Amino acid sequence: MTQIDNQSTPTIENPLLSGASSPLPLFEAIRPEHVLPALDLALAEARRDVENICAQENPTWDNLLQPLDAIDERLSRIWGPVAHLNSVCDADELRPVYQQGVANMAAWSTELAQNAGLYAAMRTLREQNPPQDVERRQALDLALRDFRLAGAELTGADKDRFKAIQMRLSELTTRFEQHVLDATQAFELHLNDKTDVAGLPESVLQASAQRAEQKQKDAWLFTLDAPSYMPFMQFAENRKLREKMYTAFVTRASSGELDNAPLIDEILKLRAEVARLLDFSDYGAYSLASKMAPSVDAVEGFLRELAEKSRPHAEKELAELRDFAAETLGLPALEAWDIPFVSERLRQNKYAISQEELKPYFPENQVLNGMFALVEKLYGIHIRENKHAPRWHDSVRYFEIRQADGDAIAAFYFDPYARPHKRGGAWMDECIVRWRRVDGTLQLPVAYLVCNFDAPVGDKPALWTHDEVTTLFHEFGHGLHHMLTRVETLGVSGIRGVPWDAVELPSQFMENFCWEREVVDMFARHFASGEKLPDDLFDRMLAAKNFQSAMQMLRQIELALFDMRVHGNVAATDENSVQHLLDAVRTEVAVLKPPAFNRFQNSFSHIFAGGYAAGYYSYKWAEVLSADVYAAFEEEGISNRQTAARFLDALLSVGGSRDIMQAFADFRGRKPSVDALLRHSGLSEPLAD
Repeated sequence: MTQIDNQSTPTIENPLLSGASSPLPLFEAIRPEHVLPALDLALAEARRDVENICAQENPTWDNLLQPLDAIDERLSRIWGPVAHLNSVCDADELRPVYQQGVANMAAWSTELAQNAGLYAAMRTLREQNPPQDVERRQALDLALRDFRLAGAELTGADKDRFKAIQMRLSELTTRFEQHVLDATQAFELHLNDKTDVAGLPESVLQASAQRAEQKQKDAWLFTLDAPSYMPFMQFAENRKLREKMYTAFVTRASSGELDNAPLIDEILKLRAEVARLLDFSDYGAYSLASKMAPSVDAVEGFLRELAEKSRPHAEKELAELRDFAAETLGLPALEAWDIPFVSERLRQNKYAISQEELKPYFPENQVLNGMFALVEKLYGIHIRENKHAPRWHDSVRYFEIRQADGDAIAAFYFDPYARPHKRGGAWMDECIVRWRRVDGTLQLPVAYLVCNFDAPVGDKPALWTHDEVTTLFHEFGHGLHHMLTRVETLGVSGIRGVPWDAVELPSQFMENFCWEREVVDMFARHFASGEKLPDDLFDRMLAAKNFQSAMQMLRQIELALFDMRVHGNVAATDENSVQHLLDAVRTEVAVLKPPAFNRFQNSFSHIFAGGYAAGYYSYKWAEVLSADVYAAFEEEGISNRQTAARFLDALLSVGGSRDIMQAFADFRGRKPSVDALLRHSGLSEPLAD
């Protein structure tokens, strides 16, 4: 295949054009003006290569799939760093370039997926000369499935319409996410009266003071970013200010130029049209064609079963919360902005524990070193920091993973802190994917691990809540799925080819270790004294583990049902149809009803800007799998190397190269059961009369 000629763009030294041959992206050297020239050049070459591939006769893996993988890899090494920078370092000058790049990549993806010559060649290969290698055969089968789902069998006007829809959807989902980011950053609560910050722990005040100083303001500054918003809602005694924060948070992207409601309506209509063009009953059925769940009815039945078992517990939890609010706090009417505050007071009343009390025992480096020690013990690997890798921000760290014999196997970036111009939440993404290149060399995987925790304040290290520690373990589980793969075929390596409703299994599995004493002892040390987490404090933390777990369960079920139904119920097209549907779902399963002005859906990026459209149920589906997998460790020893080796062999290392349900059965010896999830959530026992 022809190689990109860097000399064809003599006017700029473009780091993106050498990305495929460089070990890591040169983040600090990338400029907005680099992006489109590099992408245009790579796409032009990709189109020439595809034309040459289609002109060949007698398709084989080596002359069809392998060259296509090389094209995919080359483009991902150019576009991947740009997409990543858009998430972690959003900038005005990058936005229009990124939006155009999204459109160009969407056009390329749709064009490739609808290439009749490629599709015919793949079908011929599958029918006449299928790969004997299991990985390659699975990758080919998944590629054929994805071709069909991308409209490869459409013709004429339908094919053109499908492509136009995909282009428009890429534009709409990108705008949706940018609206959420802009609306989040547009709000600030600047306070300088001590009575307004009554109840807030000293660590929260220090972080807000540091935030204010960075903005050249005095006193305290609060934002809608999670590390600022959540503790304010939990601890601030000023009810009016809690109401102000809550209102701002739940109405993000719901008015003016940033209103996402019109985007939601158009996104849903276009997705419904995609489904119709491909002869699916609705977008939910279309989405499930690439997932484990067999049908929309099966998903809804699964969610209703969990709701039925959780609701009595949730009703009891809510009654307890209301009684406590009225009798202890003098709040006879419990409002939405009271719930985090009252819940935190009730938690402290019942268990004498709070997240803030735990934070001094979870300093950043201790937590990281303990988590690394755990996975090193389980999987026989070694993790060490490399301080010389290129990075996009001074607070970003880079780590390498090696086998016990010293051989390198993977690496990852860690971007831990919340900051302006960084997308909220936590996630893992691919930087580089493991595969056996065309020249026979093995490319090792690199992951992005991104969180939004509080940064160090003053001379103190970053101190994290136990919830944040659990989030870190979750994302590292995703990272291990990507990094510990043994697959060498690009299309099924790491998280690629893994059904969306199984991809959360390794991440949710890792969360369980955060509640084990022997694991917590590996990292919980007071940042000042070095004292380990006291037994009494751990016991109280463990006792509070399932505090309001049923209400949390119903909240996730509410979101999952809304997601599935809003993608299957598009007959009503008036401007209030989405809100009406969400209200109906809440009436069916929720015990907590938000105020009428709540517009949560306008910032529900998972389904309107991310990969979870008609797939949000995946969190609960995969949680059943992960809880059952962890039950094997409970039965055999949570640090049992043999159990970990079986898990690595059967599930963690196989990527998308195997049927996940069969892989689960091989590990567990049976199909999954909801029993472990209910037990871990404290919902397995019936309520006493």
